[in-house]
Amino acid sequence: MSEEAERDFEEQLRELLAEDAYTIRPSPVPYPQIRRQGVVERRRRVAVAGAALVTLAAVPVAAFAVGVPGAGATEPSTPAAASASPTALSTPSPTPSGPAGPATAGQLRDGVTLEQAVDGLDKCLAYDRDRVAHGGLASGDLGKPDDYRIILALKSTGDSNSPGDGFFVVAVKEEPNETRLICNIKDGGVSGLGTSVGSDRQPDSPPVLADINANKLYQQSFMDKGNWKLPFSWGFIGTVEPSVAKVTVSYGGAESEAVLDHGWFVASGTLNEQVTRNPHVKGYDKAGKQIYDSDEDKSYQQVQ
Repeated sequence: MSEEAERDFEEQLRELLAEDAYTIRPSPVPYPQIRRQGVVERRRRVAVAGAALVTLAAVPVAAFAVGVPGAGATEPSTPAAASASPTALSTPSPTPSGPAGPATAGQLRDGVTLEQAVDGLDKCLAYDRDRVAHGGLASGDLGKPDDYRIILALKSTGDSNSPGDGFFVVAVKEEPNETRLICNIKDGGVSGLGTSVGSDRQPDSPPVLADINANKLYQQSFMDKGNWKLPFSWGFIGTVEPSVAKVTVSYGGAESEAVLDHGWFVASGTLNEQVTRNPHVKGYDKAGKQIYDSDEDKSYQQVQ
């Protein structure tokens, strides 16, 4: 066989081997979809104490509560304290050693003081450490109270599954991983703890994104659906992109402007009627142009 024929034969053989290798190669793994699902599952880590806290899964919207006298219980609260205005209320000072306070005083509702909220956060972190030490499911390293900012505290209302009122503390931290903690304090102890470690945001997330467990704060009781105790003190949280300059939340026929607090939006109010729809959320840019409407967001759960 000539040298040229050998080269032709070798080239054909390589092509055939390459084609065979291609035919047995498995289909490419859909990495983006798997990563997105993994992120969603990872941020659904929730620790539940007893039967006091019912955790609903992955809709980007929802939340519940618990309370103590004068501090929190989804019981009656005065309409004057219904919404937290981002400008009308003074900013609480951070504690000398401990978590920072919220951007406005209105984010501490229903008589819950910053000291009570700080104490509640400390108890919740201690509860998580103790639970892990006794073989419980780890939520990740939740860190120290000093790492956090408290962005909301309000009363919570008991239900037929977990009677008795208390209050919620919502705290967030940025480093080393974005972490959101919703803690329920009742009778001086931890009644329920929900955590989310890692950002909820994805490349295709809208500019205003409701927290995945926000329903725990604005739904009084899923167990007693249709039979809530009114009036009811509710809260709502989520994240915003830098382009968002204003967020409004309508719930039960009343609208309030949310506080923008270091990349989070925080809304609250008093519900005076039973509702079947989740809050209606809108976002605006600095020019006042509407850039988000939850009614147009296919990922947002509209009905409770």
